[in-house]
Amino acid sequence: MASEPEGNRQPLSQIRQVTVDALCEHFANDVMTVEEFEQRVEAAHRAQTVEDLKELLRDLPGGNLPAVAGSTPTPAPRPRPVMAPATRVPPRETVVAIMGGATRKGRWTPARTSLVLSIMGGTQLDYREAALGPGVTEVKAFAMMGGVEIVVPPGIHVESHGIGIMGGFDHVTDYEQSDPEAPTLRITGLALMGGVEITVRNPGESARDARRRRRLEHKERRRQDRAERHRRLGRGE
Repeated sequence: MASEPEGNRQPLSQIRQVTVDALCEHFANDVMTVEEFEQRVEAAHRAQTVEDLKELLRDLPGGNLPAVAGSTPTPAPRPRPVMAPATRVPPRETVVAIMGGATRKGRWTPARTSLVLSIMGGTQLDYREAALGPGVTEVKAFAMMGGVEIVVPPGIHVESHGIGIMGGFDHVTDYEQSDPEAPTLRITGLALMGGVEITVRNPGESARDARRRRRLEHKERRRQDRAERHRRLGRGE
């Protein structure tokens, strides 16, 4: 006797809910009208077999076979930041840009404490390929009529405590840190008629690409929120 497909071995109520969730996803993506969505959800609640439920999804983009099977792709793990042994971390470093520029990027080992001074100039500290020491790495930034740009990768803790006087001390983040063993970058300082900006970027990502990614991620979060509201509607909550 031929073995029964895996989807048929699942409880009908479970497949019914997965089907309703899939319909909600497609409705949130504007694949169907409100009337069609309501008709299909009602038909899903009336369905008596798995095939009846699959038929409701068959003409939709992708066929929704993974959704019927109830599988959810596992996101790729975020790469962990590069760590440097404590013995290789210099204790102090000074970075100065006066009417000029200073840059630290690529593969480098930041000091345990860095003093950054930008006066009518610009400094960029790019930590995306840097090997941070364990524990806390401190950056003390002072910008007067100049700027300090600090670029950090996802995967490290960032603490910022700064003052902007006729200027800005900004920290833009778009991720949640969950690794308790990740290193910490603690940024303090003063922006006087200047700016200190802390942003998160993936390796190789430009500032423009990062802004575009954040817009897309914001749009995706809004889409997921919308889909969740429609799931609740489909469940009758």
